[in-house]
Amino acid sequence: MNTRISAAGRSGLVTASALLLLVFFLAGVLAPWIAPYDIEAMDLTGRLLMPFESSAHWLGTDELGRDVLSRLLHSIRLSFLLAVAGTVLGAVIGTTLGFIAARFGGLADDAVNAGVDFTASLPFIILALTIIAFLGTDVTVIIVIMAVYGWDRYARLTRNLARSAYTEGYASALEGLGIPTMRIAFRHILPNIASALVVNMTLNFPGMILLETSLSFLGVGVQPPMSSLGTMLGFGRDYLTTAWWIAVVPGVVIVLSTLSMSILGDYVQQKLEPASR
Repeated sequence: MNTRISAAGRSGLVTASALLLLVFFLAGVLAPWIAPYDIEAMDLTGRLLMPFESSAHWLGTDELGRDVLSRLLHSIRLSFLLAVAGTVLGAVIGTTLGFIAARFGGLADDAVNAGVDFTASLPFIILALTIIAFLGTDVTVIIVIMAVYGWDRYARLTRNLARSAYTEGYASALEGLGIPTMRIAFRHILPNIASALVVNMTLNFPGMILLETSLSFLGVGVQPPMSSLGTMLGFGRDYLTTAWWIAVVPGVVIVLSTLSMSILGDYVQQKLEPASR
């Protein structure tokens, strides 16, 4: 009976997490149409209104009289867009380099392994700040930083699984039949390792959200007039004692989104990789 209740509880938790993430994604996608105000629209006569204090501002206003709900919707949109773009780009780069290392070995394998070890050994925030110092604080640069943050995991995973394919012999046999290397990679090897890559992407996504939040909180991430969850949190830290909602509202969204994605990632891992149970 306890096992059944526990299984039902886990199922409900996964369902709730998936629904919450769906709500956040839809809120971000529809932000330009459902946000009641422009994110930079100021009303100095309505500064620091508490949530539900005014029917015109459900989540209150900030220090400049800007609507917190509108800024939150657009911040979710930008933060999730950056996280998705960084996750996908990191997966593409890491998977490609991992396959190259497995296929050609030798110097290529050594170079990829050296890059993986370098990325893993260096505190990433230092590497991120170094990249920003040279390239500036642009949205494209932030996406590149996010890709650099996650590429080594995909490279290591792809290299090991692709090497297994060549060790087992079926990939080498296909090459012996004259099938191009890229076709072997996309048609035969990639489908066999896709489940592991998907699991890695779902587990890596919360880290992308937290990375963007950290950089923007420090003032080196998303810059005004754009708004992200990290910038809202950064601006709200100066008003925690007088206007707590400016920082707490985006903070709650950050916690719920990363927690929900972690729960969903664990569920995907259990379904796609039964050995991890």
